[in-house]
Amino acid sequence: MSRLANKPVIIPSGVELNIQGSKVTVKGKRGELTKEFFDYILISQEGDSVFVRPPSIKSEDADALKSNKKKYSAQLGLVWKLISNMVEGVSNGYKKVLLLEGTGYRANIQGDILTLQLGFSNDIKMNVPSGISITIEKDTKITIEGNDKEAVGEIAMVIKKKRPVEPYKGKGVRFEGERVKRKESKKASK
Repeated sequence: MSRLANKPVIIPSGVELNIQGSKVTVKGKRGELTKEFFDYILISQEGDSVFVRPPSIKSEDADALKSNKKKYSAQLGLVWKLISNMVEGVSNGYKKVLLLEGTGYRANIQGDILTLQLGFSNDIKMNVPSGISITIEKDTKITIEGNDKEAVGEIAMVIKKKRPVEPYKGKGVRFEGERVKRKESKKASK
């Protein structure tokens, strides 16, 4: 069994969790998140703790449990972590910061449209998904915030992939604190 699934997910005060079969809904001060999980994994709440357990298999199906033990173990850890992320998201939220480095690189947001100028002939326009808030500081620092860790990370990676950091001059979109291994400039051969 997964080592993570041996521990309970602790629900802090102010967070309400509702389990309906394989569907989990978490409500907190920052909003509400709902996710549907595997129907054969048992999710139960006892007091202020949530436990994730493997499926109960009858003794005649013991061979099925042994053959699927590795799969169940991995999925138990996944479900445990997703529920933990949901609880963390509705109580504290998630945040990613992107930096634009390069001459003329800047970002602008108007309503729910993010406009990026990344050295291409045309500006890149992106719609901001619901549940995500984007703020821009000094035209080159993009802060992405939201309750859903997966959605925050996904939008951050979509923006980053528009202009990955190149290793020679270090121009491009990077995460705050990310180190880019720089290469020596190309030399002309004689």
